[in-house]
Amino acid sequence: MSETVREKAPLNWVTTILFSVTFAVAVTAVPVYGFLVGYDAVQWLMFVIVLAFCGMSITAGYHRLWSHRAYDANWLVRSFFAFWGACALQNSILIWGSGHRRHHRHVDDIEKDPYSINRGFWFAHIGWMLRNYKSGTVDFANSQDLQRDPIVMFQHKYYLPLVLLSNIGVPALLGYLHGDIVGTLLLVGVLRLVVSHHVTFFINSLCHIWGGQPYTNTNTAKDNFFLALVTYGEGYHNFHHYFQTDYRNGVRWWQFDPTKWLINALSWVGMTSNLRRVPDFKIQEALVQMQFEKAQAHLSLLSHLPNMEAWKENLEKEYQQFVQTMTDWKKLRAEWYEQKRQEFAEKKQELQDKWQRAAVRTRFMEMEYMLKMQRKRLQLFNMNFASFA
Repeated sequence: MSETVREKAPLNWVTTILFSVTFAVAVTAVPVYGFLVGYDAVQWLMFVIVLAFCGMSITAGYHRLWSHRAYDANWLVRSFFAFWGACALQNSILIWGSGHRRHHRHVDDIEKDPYSINRGFWFAHIGWMLRNYKSGTVDFANSQDLQRDPIVMFQHKYYLPLVLLSNIGVPALLGYLHGDIVGTLLLVGVLRLVVSHHVTFFINSLCHIWGGQPYTNTNTAKDNFFLALVTYGEGYHNFHHYFQTDYRNGVRWWQFDPTKWLINALSWVGMTSNLRRVPDFKIQEALVQMQFEKAQAHLSLLSHLPNMEAWKENLEKEYQQFVQTMTDWKKLRAEWYEQKRQEFAEKKQELQDKWQRAAVRTRFMEMEYMLKMQRKRLQLFNMNFASFA
């Protein structure tokens, strides 16, 4: 076992006390007060709204905006995310973003990933914050872009006052206006904070344990619809780890990803822009590649079945078609880039108008359709094998 795993790092007393006290209050004082005094619908509504503000500020702000630069946002949106991100009490944008970038670069590495799941569920969920591990050492070398953002640096400099203002001042003010300061502090202050914490922590822990891997098996990240319901769409973690610069996590139209919907809706009114999307063809390529890997695994496990040579031959034909499709796509992509270069050089007309009329676009769509059909055939192929297992 490595030295990092065996290390007895010193306790981080600030986070240990914070997590212990807030959790203890949430499971004792909150229900006791609710039983003796009670909370009304308005207080529960405030709880839900502030919880959503905090959650979205982490997913849409800390995560997709600042850590991955998946889109751009104006100063008003960034200020909103910075304030309510401080209320979520998960450290400053600068520290959070730097650590998350290291997680993606060294995912699953027990020495370098700050919250590697290979060190256990408890470590990935919360343990990595309770001690000063070497893997969690703060290093801003990967965050120079964040250091150039004045809102990020303002929040980083005044993080503690913002935490106190948002976590104590806001619930106390809401409670004063509502006529129940203690109850509102317990519900909107403490319970909301504990729920917000563990919902986010599920992404580091459960999303690396529980779910499917439709896009890649090169790391432990999983897609899980149920986790997406409580993590504002972050549960589609396998997609995210393979296509981390895409502003979407739930890439299918039916997948629950309110963070994606918020970013997209804000773009309609000009508050977000440059929403980055992975080409659909690349997504189909990843899906088909994983289907091939599953099929190969089935072939190796069920080699005793009759007509195995015919199955192997069929799979080989599918793979050759896949290779040819990818070769054609890369060639066509090169032609498109050349067309784009010439268009700018010649300055004849808008590139978008040219693109809409060009036959090359139709060819791209045809190739994408071919991949989709091939993926469906491979899914049927794997279902047939699964029936033998």
